[in-house]
Amino acid sequence: MNVFILNTGRCGSTTFIQACRHISNYSAGHETRLRLIGDARLAYPDNHIEADNRLTWLLGRLDQAYGDRAYYVHLTRERAATAASFAQRKDFGIMKAYREGLLLEGEPGQTSLDIALDYLTTAETNIAHFLKDKTHTMSFRLEHAQRDFPVFWNWINAQGRLDAALLEWQSRHNASMPRGHP
Repeated sequence: MNVFILNTGRCGSTTFIQACRHISNYSAGHETRLRLIGDARLAYPDNHIEADNRLTWLLGRLDQAYGDRAYYVHLTRERAATAASFAQRKDFGIMKAYREGLLLEGEPGQTSLDIALDYLTTAETNIAHFLKDKTHTMSFRLEHAQRDFPVFWNWINAQGRLDAALLEWQSRHNASMPRGHP
């Protein structure tokens, strides 16, 4: 069985996978196939947990490849905090791709925060639409990770070290640097 952690990014997906690495009956990875194209892009091994925010751009293909056979987690974080984190990263990654590629630089007066909020709305709407007909779905809030992760663990029949997995949620993995930090 495959498990996909669908998310916008900047919401704890790296930490989620760090916690999943304490599961012995699944492999787990973060953006492990992001540079691949064609069928290889979504050719994840069986019994694998994957978090990759770029999957929100590939949901039609994900549906064709896995459909209702996979388990899907919708990972979210408080919207204002997520948008602020993305606004700090306006010149690279998904924010640069969204602003330059999809919005063709946008309109004068649009702030990085405006664009981040628009990206979040787009990604969250895509995820919600994709999940509307899926049988195996779970909502997971970063702010409630200590409560939600044991539910996730039981939901996928995980084996391993839940105690060690829960400790991962006490660390911030891939956190944004404060403004002005080099």
